[in-house]
Amino acid sequence: AQRECLLGRVRALHREQRPVLLATRTVAASEALSRALSGAGLPHRVLNARHDAAEAAIVADAGLAGRITVATNMAGRGTDIRLGGGVEALGGLHVIATECNESPRLDRQLFGRAGRQGDPGSHEAVLSLDDALLRTHVPEALRQLASRLLDQRPRLGARLARALLRLAQRRAGSRAARQRRLALQEDRRIGDALAFSGSTE
Repeated sequence: AQRECLLGRVRALHREQRPVLLATRTVAASEALSRALSGAGLPHRVLNARHDAAEAAIVADAGLAGRITVATNMAGRGTDIRLGGGVEALGGLHVIATECNESPRLDRQLFGRAGRQGDPGSHEAVLSLDDALLRTHVPEALRQLASRLLDQRPRLGARLARALLRLAQRRAGSRAARQRRLALQEDRRIGDALAFSGSTE
């Protein structure tokens, strides 16, 4: 259902000739999305850091009218997407997140690619309750409840889905912080052991 919804949104924006940036978390996901777009007859370019030489040119063209660009979150970072002629009047670049990011900071960085330097722009997230981040950090019963509510009471279901995303991101952030602490402790332990052992020469 997410894929059909996503393709429908891209098709509608493409008819309006608005440039669209579709963001994924991984190279594999970007390539799967590329195949879906090709199957739907939607012309696009893929920016996933596998084609370094072409990356700057793809980023530079991502703001042209009618352009559809698929990119991993890391691809092309630090490069502004300049709008092509007439695109401001269409509403500027539209950014769509297709997967849940582990950190709200990554979401903000992604959505910040639209509307840079005072240009118009917009963003949205077209996500699935079966996203890997939600499956890892949110109990299945809660995801199923949100799914039922989205069918029966869409506004309430959407509120619950947003709350579950925030919960998943908090839990992912806590796990990452715990892993960083453990890595730091291990580095210190190794450093102390090497200092105690003295020179090996």
